Amino acid sequence: MLAKRVAELPEGDDWLFEPKWDGFRALVFRDGADIFIQSRDEKPLNRYFPELVPALQSALPPKCVLDGEIVIVKDDELDFDLLQLRLHPAASRVKLLSQQTPASFVFFDLLCVGDRDLCGEPFEKRRRELEKLISSASPPIHITPATRDRKVAADWFSRFEGAGLDGVIAKPTAGTYEPNKRVMFKVKHERECDCVVAGFRWHKKGDRTLVGSLLLGLFDDAGALQHVGVCASFSNAKRLELAEFLKPYRKDALANHPWKGWADEQSASGRMPGGQSRWSQGKDLSWEPLRPELVVEVAYDHMQGDRFRHTAQFRRWRSDKKPTECTYEQLEVVPPQEIAAIFPAGR
Repeated sequence: MLAKRVAELPEGDDWLFEPKWDGFRALVFRDGADIFIQSRDEKPLNRYFPELVPALQSALPPKCVLDGEIVIVKDDELDFDLLQLRLHPAASRVKLLSQQTPASFVFFDLLCVGDRDLCGEPFEKRRRELEKLISSASPPIHITPATRDRKVAADWFSRFEGAGLDGVIAKPTAGTYEPNKRVMFKVKHERECDCVVAGFRWHKKGDRTLVGSLLLGLFDDAGALQHVGVCASFSNAKRLELAEFLKPYRKDALANHPWKGWADEQSASGRMPGGQSRWSQGKDLSWEPLRPELVVEVAYDHMQGDRFRHTAQFRRWRSDKKPTECTYEQLEVVPPQEIAAIFPAGR
């Protein structure tokens, strides 16, 4: 079940609010001794998080299906980078990381217990049964906090962003579990930032006539232009318009380009434009350099290290701003809050 993004928390008494976790969404199926952890795109995750299997066997009843999020906490903050490192092909590497940076499972829904299918039951009832089921479970198994109080949810939204939480989820108390439907609401943080447009990627359709995404950069303290993410989600008409608009900036773009060394696919890494990684699954990540003269204002939710955690959204061109003004200094830094503060009694 998915969530639709809204601008603010809904009013009324018919909602249950939860923190929005930034991890790997997953279902857990248990049947006797068998545990199966399934990703959102229906792939098995057991081999990547072996430390969770015995914990789930200990905490869950013999037959059940639960919905939740796999997270890794480091220094009292969620760390998505560490979570991604767990998707490694080498079992020895996975085993080592499972010991060095163990994962946790935060559950927020119960879909089945025993022979009872609970998907048609109101969420309020599913939540009560989930609490009975795992409220006494030990870490790394957790149940997400929930509240009916909109003020408490608003406090979570503002206070725990520094701990890496994405925002707040609002679930209708009478709602049933509807797979692939956006019947929940999510309120996420959104900020604006001016970035240098230093390149772009062609859209997978259009035979190199449609722009797929813009490659964004910010200058660091040393004056180097760092790749911070992409801006995408354009209409086809906008993609065609961008291809024409960017054409003059492609001329001699690579001659003095700050990312010139990354143009060689052989030398690129996963954190540079055009670099393949084990998560790109063979996608064409080649890019077209642009003279770094354009500035764009984008909306983003939060940073993951020195990059945007998610795809940024186009707002407008900033012809009134110099590229050299696009620095990390404009970003808002949110003080970290302890993850433990979200859970009562250190949970």
